[in-house]
Amino acid sequence: MGKLSIIATPIGNLKDITLRAIEALQNSDAIICEDSRRTSILLNTYEIKHPFIILNNFNENRVYPQIIQRLINGENLCLVSDGGTPLISDPGYKLIRSCLEQGLEVDSLPGPSSVITALTLSGLPPDKFLFLGYLPEKPGKRIKQLQELYAIRLTLSTTYIIFVAPHKLIRTLENMLEVFGDIKVCLARELTKIHQSVMKQKINVWLEDFEKVSAKGEIILLFNLN
Repeated sequence: MGKLSIIATPIGNLKDITLRAIEALQNSDAIICEDSRRTSILLNTYEIKHPFIILNNFNENRVYPQIIQRLINGENLCLVSDGGTPLISDPGYKLIRSCLEQGLEVDSLPGPSSVITALTLSGLPPDKFLFLGYLPEKPGKRIKQLQELYAIRLTLSTTYIIFVAPHKLIRTLENMLEVFGDIKVCLARELTKIHQSVMKQKINVWLEDFEKVSAKGEIILLFNLN
C-alpha cells in the first residue's frame, strides 16, 4: 500500500518550505491540490514535476474514493493546500478520515500556518486561542455566533482568530462593533509577503481606514474580549 503525506506549503514566501516537504513532493507519484495553477508556482520553483489530482469542496465526495484506491494500489501521494497547512478551512478532511478508517498510512509534515504566524505577531495572549475559521455567511447566523462568543467571555479568556475575505471585512467589522462595542482588533494581512501588515486598532478606526482604501489580500482577524 502507498502513503499519503499532508504537506504544509508556504503562505506567501516560497522559501518557507521544509527540506522534508521538498523531499516528499519529489518522491510522490502525484500531488493532490485545490488549484493546480497555485501549486504549479511552488513546484516549478523547486523543479518538481508530477501529475495533479484536483480535490476541492465541489468534487471531494466524488474524488476521494478514487484517491483511496490509488493509495491501496501502492501510490505515494501528497496533499497540499493553496498555502499553509492543509485541511485548515480547506478540503481534505473526508479523505484523511477515510484513510485512517481503512488503515492506510498517513503522515503530516509540519510547516507554515497563517493562524500561528498571525497569533505570534498580534501581541495578543497566545497561551489560549480559539480558531473559528470563516464566520457564517448569513448575517443572522454570523451575529448569533459573535453573541455566543461575547456570552462566554467571563468563563473563557482566549484570543479569537478568524479568516475574513476582503469583500466581507467591512460587514464583519460592523457586526463586531454591534455586538462587542468599539474594541481593538488586530488585522494580519499578506503574511510573509512584501506588503505584510499586522496592526491593532479600534474597529471604528479600521472602518474609517477602509472607507478610504479598500481591503485587499488574505486577512486574518484576531481579538480578545477580556
